[in-house]
Amino acid sequence: MSSSAETARPAAAPPAARDGEDAAVAVVSLYAKQKKIYPRAVSGWFAGWRWALVWATQLVFYGLPWLQWNGRQAVLFDLGARRFYLFGVVLYPQDFIFLTGLLIVSAYSLFLFTAVAGRLWCGYACPQTVYTEIFMWIERKIQGDRIARMKLDEAPWSFDKAWRVAAKQAAWVAFALWTGFTFVGYFTPIKVLAAEVAGFGLGPWETFWILFYGLATYGNAGFLREQVCKYMCPYARFQGVMFDRDTLIITYDDERGEPRGSRPRKADRKAIGKGDCIDCGLCVQVCPTGIDIRKGLQYECIGCAACIDVCDGVMDKMGYPRGLIRYDTENGLAQHLSRGQEWRRVLRPRVIVYTLILLLLVAALGAGLVLRSPIRVDVVRDRASLARIVDDGYVENVYRLHLMNASEAPQRYRISAQGLPDLAVHGQVSAQAAPAEAVWVTVSARIPPQAAASAGPGVHPIAFDVEQLPARADEPPVRATSKSTFIVPR
Repeated sequence: MSSSAETARPAAAPPAARDGEDAAVAVVSLYAKQKKIYPRAVSGWFAGWRWALVWATQLVFYGLPWLQWNGRQAVLFDLGARRFYLFGVVLYPQDFIFLTGLLIVSAYSLFLFTAVAGRLWCGYACPQTVYTEIFMWIERKIQGDRIARMKLDEAPWSFDKAWRVAAKQAAWVAFALWTGFTFVGYFTPIKVLAAEVAGFGLGPWETFWILFYGLATYGNAGFLREQVCKYMCPYARFQGVMFDRDTLIITYDDERGEPRGSRPRKADRKAIGKGDCIDCGLCVQVCPTGIDIRKGLQYECIGCAACIDVCDGVMDKMGYPRGLIRYDTENGLAQHLSRGQEWRRVLRPRVIVYTLILLLLVAALGAGLVLRSPIRVDVVRDRASLARIVDDGYVENVYRLHLMNASEAPQRYRISAQGLPDLAVHGQVSAQAAPAEAVWVTVSARIPPQAAASAGPGVHPIAFDVEQLPARADEPPVRATSKSTFIVPR
C-alpha cells in the first residue's frame, strides 16, 4: 500500500516553491477517459471512391453465399465434409498450400500498395473502415450529423433522445446479426441456415458464431471505431517501415497554408499576411481518428482522404486553388516536384521488386490451380496387421486408400502399385466416386516368396498409382501417385 501511494505522490516541490514562490504543477492521468470523436459527414471525390468500395465489398460479402454453381452454393467452406468449394474448384485440406499462396499474395499486394500510396487498404477497403462507415451512416440517418449528435449526447434524457438512441442501437444490432449470419453462411449452406433460423432450429456452433461475429462487428464498428486503428491494429505500427520519401501520403502544404488564420472571404490573404489555411478546423472534424493533419504525418492517419475532400470544398468557397491538403510525397513537397515528376519516381527499386515478386506469386498460384490433379490420394497402413504370410508363402500388407474426387463429375478409378518385383494389388482394385466425393478403399499388396527373399526383411518403399479412367475414349487418363512402405517380416 505504501509503495503504490509513494508512486502516485507528485515529486517534491523545488526549494523556491517551498519558500512561497508560485509553482505550476501539471497532473497527467494515465487513465483519462477516452474523448469521443464525432466525425462530420463529408462529400467529394475520395468520399465517392470510399463509398464505391463499401458497396463493392459488401455486395460481394453479402451476395456471394446466395450464388449457386452446378446446383450447389458457389463458395462454401464445408468443414464437416472437409471440402472447400470455390465456384468450379473443389479443394481438400491437402490443398492448404493454395490458401498459403493466397495469403502471401495478399501480403505482397499490401506491401506494394503501401509503398506506392500509403494506407490505401486502411482508408478504403479494410473491414474496420467499411463497417465503421456503414455504422456511422446509420447513426447520422437517425441522430443527425456531428453537431446534432453532440447536442443529443449532452441533452438530458427525454422521449426524443430515448427513441433515437434505441432506434440506432436496434439498427446496429440487426445489421451486426445479419453480418454474423452471412459469415456463418460461408461454412453452413446459407439456405439451410436460413431455414434453421426461420424454424428456430439453429445448432449450437452456428448460434455461437453468429452471435460472436455479430458482437465483434457491433463492438468494433459501433464503439471501438478509431481505437481499433490506433491501438489494436498492428499495421498502424509497422506502416512506417514501408514508407519512404517517394510514397504518396496525405499531406498539408505548410508553405502555402501558413500562417493560418480566419479572414473575410473577400480579403486579400497576401495583404494581411496570411496563408491559404483559414483555420476552420473542418479537416479535424471529418477525420475518423480525430487527428489534425496539419501537424504532419501521424500513425493514426488511415489515409481515408476525408480531410482532402472537405479542404477542397473550403478552398472552392474561398476562391483559392485546391490542394492545400492533398496526396503528395515528402520529396515532392521539399523539392516542389510536379505531379509528373512524382509519378515517374514511383518506379523505384522497391516498387519494381514488389511488383515482380507479386506477379511471380500470382502466376505460380494460378498455374498451380490450373495444373492441379483432379485426384487426391492418401494411403493409410492397416495398423492391426502390418505384414503377414498368406497362401503359397506370399507376403501381404493391407492398406486403406482415401480417394478424393476433386472434380464435379462422377469418376472411376483403377488402382495399381509399384516399387518391388512382382508387386500386385488384390482386393478392391477399382472404385467409383460421385462428384466431389471422397471414398475409402481397402486393398492388399502382395509379393511372391522369391521376391520377398530377394528384397530381404525390413521396410521397403512402394507407391500406389491411381488412374482416373476417362469418360470418353479420346480423353487421356489422369494419374496420381502416393508413396507408402511395404514390410517384409523376418
